[in-house]
Amino acid sequence: MGTAHPGNAPVVAGVDGSERALAAVRWAALTAAHEHAPLELVHAAGYPDLYVGAATPPSQALQQRLRERGEESLSAAERLAEESAGVRARTRLEADSPVPLLLRASEAARMVVLGTSGRGGFVGLLLGSTTVALATHAHCPVVAVHGDPPETGPVVVGVDGSGLSERATRHAFEQASLRGAELVAVHTWSDADTDVVFSAARMQFEWEPMEDAERRVLAERLAGWQAEFPDVVVRKVVARDRPRHQLLEWSERARLLVVGSRGRGGFRGLLLGSTSQALIHHASCPVMVVRPEHGYPDGGGG
Repeated sequence: MGTAHPGNAPVVAGVDGSERALAAVRWAALTAAHEHAPLELVHAAGYPDLYVGAATPPSQALQQRLRERGEESLSAAERLAEESAGVRARTRLEADSPVPLLLRASEAARMVVLGTSGRGGFVGLLLGSTTVALATHAHCPVVAVHGDPPETGPVVVGVDGSGLSERATRHAFEQASLRGAELVAVHTWSDADTDVVFSAARMQFEWEPMEDAERRVLAERLAGWQAEFPDVVVRKVVARDRPRHQLLEWSERARLLVVGSRGRGGFRGLLLGSTSQALIHHASCPVMVVRPEHGYPDGGGG
């Protein structure tokens, strides 16, 4: 069972010729095949950011070399998509910088897929700044692919009770259903979460009841989705821990990790939640960051 995407929206993958980007293309192609969706490969042939602010623009010869390199990268990615998933991709090369190009592409995409590091362009800037920028501002989920992604293991979702977590849970159920995978729903709490409600003395005696209460919260959050996706086997994990610790550990055995761009404890002004940023950079499997459907009420990012 899947979510309706008007006009069968494409899976979009950023291409820059690096090995990490090709790994992302392969994951995107397999996902497009699972979802019976089109695959679009995009490359930004605009001059690198190192030229921004320079006294003179790059020469025509350099611009031509960048365009030729982009065409070569797209051709290689196109072949990989067909070989790995039997998907015939459409390609798109534009004389623009990566972030503006991908933000525009995200308006009509079901997801945007990127490698997490590479030699330049989409994935090489400031340890994933392009990925973070997309996860902060894109109009659809953004997937950060790390290395050669696994094709086995569960889909893991972080559940914290927020509205954005609810959207992430829906995407996680959908992905688990499409892939025939188990879904692991991870819910955590810590001393920092509970000090404001319970005194230290009271907490000493009430950890077990508190854990029971947290389990009830998780079960309630999942009940409706389990009814909608009866084919998905769900494992519920409740832990007294920080979200990033639990989710990073689960990423070592997962095929996909799904989180909201900002969780319950986030501050309105932050561009991207600290947990989401940590997972983008350090998780051992692909990470899907889910954005709010209509942005944040205060206009801030995730």
